[in-house]
Amino acid sequence: MTPKIYITRKLPDPIVDKLKNAFEVRMWEKEEEPVPREILEKEIQEVEGLYCLLTESIDKDLLHLAHRLKIVSNMAVGYNNIDLAAATEKGIMVTNTPGVLTETSADLTFALLMATARRVVEASDYLRAGDWKTWSPMQLTGQDIYGAVLGILGLGRIGEAVAKRARGFDMNILYHNRSRKPEAEGQLGLKYVSKEALLRESDFVCVLTPYTPETGNYIGAKELSLMKPNAILINTARGGIVNEEALYHALKRGQIWGAGIDVFEEEPVRTDHPLLSLPNVVALPHIGSASNNTRLKMALLAAENLLQGLQGNTPKNLVN
Repeated sequence: MTPKIYITRKLPDPIVDKLKNAFEVRMWEKEEEPVPREILEKEIQEVEGLYCLLTESIDKDLLHLAHRLKIVSNMAVGYNNIDLAAATEKGIMVTNTPGVLTETSADLTFALLMATARRVVEASDYLRAGDWKTWSPMQLTGQDIYGAVLGILGLGRIGEAVAKRARGFDMNILYHNRSRKPEAEGQLGLKYVSKEALLRESDFVCVLTPYTPETGNYIGAKELSLMKPNAILINTARGGIVNEEALYHALKRGQIWGAGIDVFEEEPVRTDHPLLSLPNVVALPHIGSASNNTRLKMALLAAENLLQGLQGNTPKNLVN
């Protein structure tokens, strides 16, 4: 009998065609709207494979309904939207899509750092609003990037890729990670320091840690109070790692100079979110991996994980 799979968002035709060659495929046909929970609850009872995005909560209650499910293929590097313990208990494989988005995500991280430091969005809005009347010496002045101190929290693939870009700007690069990486230190000229030292010494702090129970609220009021008043915080990892209320107050009080954010605790972020009211915040709608090539690679890798898992092989990107 041909295995059945459910895809929780409309995918490009070549990816769907590849899956249709091996499976009976059902798919939520909308691109810009997540599948309703009640439909997902119905579909998951009837399939051996689930192809999902970060927008779906694959929690214990949902997995309890999955009587035939063998694999959940998540089109993302992170998988905090999936109850990994519940899936493992039921013998359900969980896979992700690492590696293919490293360089694209590092590009966006550094672009966000530069845009925040040089007030690019604010300056564009200023011009478009007709407020540019003359040149003046201190108009829309920002922070220098070249030669500044960059602190990277979480030196995974993306962290190392960001460090490579920072070397081109002759930045002094500090990092903090669960474990030291001597090889990366030698190759990239990195210096390992404590989390507290990194926060105190950095002009830019890039948050690139995975989201885990240990990294929830990893940056809160205490951590923000250690940072320089001219420092900029960049978060392209996951919402929830940075305490958004604490960040808002730190920015509002001038405790730190600015922030660039691509991820929020609740997504999509509401338009009246306090952080969006601040001119010294550059906010993006979770586009870290959003290049055409990278998203297609992610979609294909998630499909290949599903194929491997349902054809009796151990998927290359198994996370449980």
